Amino acid sequence: ITDVASTLPLDTFQRVDGRRVPYRPRPEWVDRPEPDRSVPRSDHFGMVLASLMIDGNAFVRVIRSPSTGEPVALSVLDPYRVTVRRDVRGRIEFVIDNGAFVVPEDDMLHITELRKPGQLRGVSRVDELKETLGLTGALEQFAARFFGQGSTTSGIIEVPGELNGDQAKALQDSFEVGHRGLRKAHRPGVLSAGAKFVKTGVDPNEAQMLESRQFAVESLARAFRIPPHMLQVTRPGAMSYASVEENARQFVTFTLLPYISKIEEAYSTLLPSQAFLRFNVDGLLRGSLESRYQAYSIGT
Repeated sequence: ITDVASTLPLDTFQRVDGRRVPYRPRPEWVDRPEPDRSVPRSDHFGMVLASLMIDGNAFVRVIRSPSTGEPVALSVLDPYRVTVRRDVRGRIEFVIDNGAFVVPEDDMLHITELRKPGQLRGVSRVDELKETLGLTGALEQFAARFFGQGSTTSGIIEVPGELNGDQAKALQDSFEVGHRGLRKAHRPGVLSAGAKFVKTGVDPNEAQMLESRQFAVESLARAFRIPPHMLQVTRPGAMSYASVEENARQFVTFTLLPYISKIEEAYSTLLPSQAFLRFNVDGLLRGSLESRYQAYSIGT
């Protein structure tokens, strides 16, 4: 989501007689929003989107010109360092670093992904999904220990009667000589004197480890409205549409649009009342060459 949305082209427009025309001159902060001019625009909006998805809040400090009061730069703050409260007059203010700085509402863009009624801060999806994320982390740790530190054997050789240490080692060595290694992995084995091979290893499929990890990926995709096929989920039914164009349209409509619409609405408040900012998603919705020429022929 961050990679795609933060690299979309954007521009400023205004309505003139019901028509949308470019708004000029375009403010400099649209192309270089950060005070540090070495930070590109894509990184700026990437930080905004990351804050929204991780914390549910994005705080963008508006830096204004001392002489004109117009915005000249925008700085994305760490959401974990910002507290939202009301002052004695009931106006919203933003407290940074436990009171080190207090920013008034007019100098801060506060974008929330989901806000509960009566709350000043947005809801974090990570907090709401902590059980799912905890399950995913536990599965990763279990898999690492299972395959990296486990002492589970693939099988044992049962022999009736008692064997001393030398006899047991000789039987083990003779069996490994014939079956250890890739080239000998599927050779048939021969055991005598009533000995038999008993499998003791745990199959990841039988332990439902693979299914559990797959379910964790799908749960996160569902939470962030990401089509499963974009997270490399290849099981049947992961792709809803047969065409690439329809899959892209679904991603733009249900995944990107809720985020970029909130960003557009917030940043447009820094422009004059008749102007607004818009991201351009046409490149993501562009069809194949064949379908585009068919559309051109129908239009003419």
